Amino acid sequence: MTLHQLPKEFTEPKSVVYDEGVRLLYQLDKQALIDIIVDDAKNWLAHDGLWFQAIENSHGIDAAMDADREAWRGFTAIEAKRIMARLGIEPGGGIAALVECLNHRLYARLNLQQVGEVTEKRVVFTMVDCRVQSARKRKGLPDFPCKSVGIVEYTEFARTVDPRISTRCLACPPDPHPEYLWCSWEFTLED
Repeated sequence: MTLHQLPKEFTEPKSVVYDEGVRLLYQLDKQALIDIIVDDAKNWLAHDGLWFQAIENSHGIDAAMDADREAWRGFTAIEAKRIMARLGIEPGGGIAALVECLNHRLYARLNLQQVGEVTEKRVVFTMVDCRVQSARKRKGLPDFPCKSVGIVEYTEFARTVDPRISTRCLACPPDPHPEYLWCSWEFTLED
């Protein structure tokens, strides 16, 4: 079938066009939508891991880490901007805006994270349970050395929410970390 043979309803422009993948969401109840969101986050993370492994297998761990950092540099800014747009948050919202945006990341659907020590100028964000790291631990593998990627990821995310926010890593593999957390980050609003 060619474009000219498609039924008229598929070829005429409409003011709002939804494909069937979006249209079906309107028919689902809240629990089904939550299940889809969590499953989509798992699929995203699985793709991220497979992508990394493909680069590692063909070009080595150093090339994979370099590519991962650059991918996160771009992705984390896109993710922050989309979250901000969805929530109606303007850039420059300070620590409160950052905390709200962190709660809406894809990772927040998969990992157990904690926000503590919140003031107007500072917050400590901790990944208590990381799906990737916990899976590696169950398999008897060493911690994934994600610190260099995390520095880029969290710095760019925070900077996108508010350019005045600086980021400091408090703990992240491959550095030693307490058993009760995987990584921890301090965000400070600079004057």
